[in-house]
Amino acid sequence: MLTLDAFQDHLGYRFRQQDLLVRALTHRSYGSDHNERLEFLGDAVLNLVVSDLLFTHLSEAPEGDLTRVRAHLVRQDMLHRIALTLRLPEMLRLSEGEARGGGAQRPSILADAVEALLGAVYRDAGFEAAHTLVWALFEPLVRETASQTWAKDAKTQLQEWLQARRQPVPDYRIDTIHGRAHDQTFVVICRVEAFDFEASGEGRSRRAAEQEAAHRVLEHLQQLPRTPHARH
Repeated sequence: MLTLDAFQDHLGYRFRQQDLLVRALTHRSYGSDHNERLEFLGDAVLNLVVSDLLFTHLSEAPEGDLTRVRAHLVRQDMLHRIALTLRLPEMLRLSEGEARGGGAQRPSILADAVEALLGAVYRDAGFEAAHTLVWALFEPLVRETASQTWAKDAKTQLQEWLQARRQPVPDYRIDTIHGRAHDQTFVVICRVEAFDFEASGEGRSRRAAEQEAAHRVLEHLQQLPRTPHARH
């Protein structure tokens, strides 16, 4: 497990107010001084800086494409990926029950912690510091992702992929719903019967969870041989 000092070295930012860092790493299950308010702030910072990043790098893209690209970059799966890069699972403060239940690996908790961390940097040193960190974390993702994959959302891409192969559209169903009424997390299963494959997605809304599940199914199907044998 990383120390706070080692984590800050890995992050590339050192907090003036260490209590902000500790709060950003604290899940609500651990205690009352948790990271949800910082997450709220970090979400706003993230959307603004990613918008600026895309405005700079995609100078010819229309507003609609910029909006779709931003949604792609700030979705839970991307934030989860960044959390793993930052080694956040080693740093989270969770209740014993949440830890035993695998909370340190749960995509929704890790994505929220990334946003809380950005909110903490903003509170600690202002917008420029937060801007620098977001830019460092997200610019590589912009550069490595082919722009054509952003043009349509995952559900649309999956449906069109299947229709091009004369296969039925996928089926979506809610698997579970976690949390209280005002703070729910949806887990949705996307199943493609023709290929006997399904994947789950998690999100703060049913739609977000469906998009995540569709993205994972599409990734799998696109890795199949060029002429896969679908079930009929």
